[in-house]
Amino acid sequence: MNTDSTTARRARIGGLTAGTAALALLTTACGGTGGGSTAAPKEFSYLTNTENTTVKTALTTLSKGQCADANKALPLKVETVPQASLDQKLQLLAGQGALPVQFAAGNAPALTDQLFKSGKVADIEAELKKRGVLDQIQPAAISTIKALYDGKMEVLPYEYNIEGIFYNKKIFTENGLKEPGTWNELTAASAKLEAKGIQPFSASGQQGWPLTRLISGYLYRSLGPDALQDVKDGKAKLTDPKYVKAAQKIADLGKKGYFGKGVGSVDYDTAFNQFLTGKAAMFYMGSWALTNIADPKQNTVGAENIGFMPFPAVSGGKGSIDQYPSNVGLAMTLGKKTLDSKVGDWVTCIAKNYGSTALKDQGSISGFKSNTPVKDPNEVTANVRKTIGDSKQNVLWFEALFSTKATTVSQSNAASLVNGSMSAQQFMQTVQDALSSK
Repeated sequence: MNTDSTTARRARIGGLTAGTAALALLTTACGGTGGGSTAAPKEFSYLTNTENTTVKTALTTLSKGQCADANKALPLKVETVPQASLDQKLQLLAGQGALPVQFAAGNAPALTDQLFKSGKVADIEAELKKRGVLDQIQPAAISTIKALYDGKMEVLPYEYNIEGIFYNKKIFTENGLKEPGTWNELTAASAKLEAKGIQPFSASGQQGWPLTRLISGYLYRSLGPDALQDVKDGKAKLTDPKYVKAAQKIADLGKKGYFGKGVGSVDYDTAFNQFLTGKAAMFYMGSWALTNIADPKQNTVGAENIGFMPFPAVSGGKGSIDQYPSNVGLAMTLGKKTLDSKVGDWVTCIAKNYGSTALKDQGSISGFKSNTPVKDPNEVTANVRKTIGDSKQNVLWFEALFSTKATTVSQSNAASLVNGSMSAQQFMQTVQDALSSK
């Protein structure tokens, strides 16, 4: 099975951030509806980040198989750039009116939204409807995309991830624990594990976002699915008592030692390794982790001993336990000026076949439906796929609707929150200040 490294996964999924300067440059480059060539494309040109091998591998496979006719009319041509250089490349191409047929969206949703507003990104929902293949997209993936892009479908879900808590079933069984359904049950289980010398959680404080994801999890369960949308809309502030309470609950986990020692220096790969080698009982992560879980070289615990549960319910909370945080990774989009009938043929073929191809060949779950039966490599993958298929309303992550500045501030201070060097009030005030500074 060809898989991306955990580092590449982190680069695509974890931060999803871009520098404020990059956004400013892109905004300048995209001012107005822009010019650019309207000549019909001669290739199905595709620009992606170097770290992402999944999509280009699957498209190459399709070009030789189910999409051979589309490829004959418009040959696939893949170009890659390091993700760190992606936004600069998009800004340059947008300014020249030379965006490729398909390209990886900007690192922050705001970048792609600016391209859309300037007439450079296609209305993908309209194109899929026109082609009669909108029903090939998972409803939950459409919901997530629209939540990220102000109600519009500006990208294709080559990846679709839900998030929750992976846990070591063997450790739970040996310690008489059941899957926690509530926050109180989760903290009680953590206390029992800690008392027996077992680290309850593995998390990367160096990256920060695996910790802030826990804050948003508590917010969504306690205040409901609009908790962070209300912050964006100015109806609430992160410094409101109910929001500070969520940060305090996560800070309490750190204070009690549930993340182990030195969480601030733990990087993503180390945190992953701690869980997959049995050194921690639980690990908050997205479904992209299934690739690592299915790899026996990484997972010495055994895939059969890994379970997956939603973020637990909060007593008296307005949220629902079946509302999973979700994302579409570093999504891909289509240039508006190059979307002709031949490109449309490619899009139709991708919509019908990508889901099965990526799942079968690489174990990658996408937002496309899988029309060909594919046997899951293990029970936890089967459970996650079923959860995705059954999901109707999902929520986002903590920084999804934040500015790039606030995202950086949030993630860089998360470790300070859980190691006690910054109070919950200070943390939320710092992030709110970054949000308020335009």
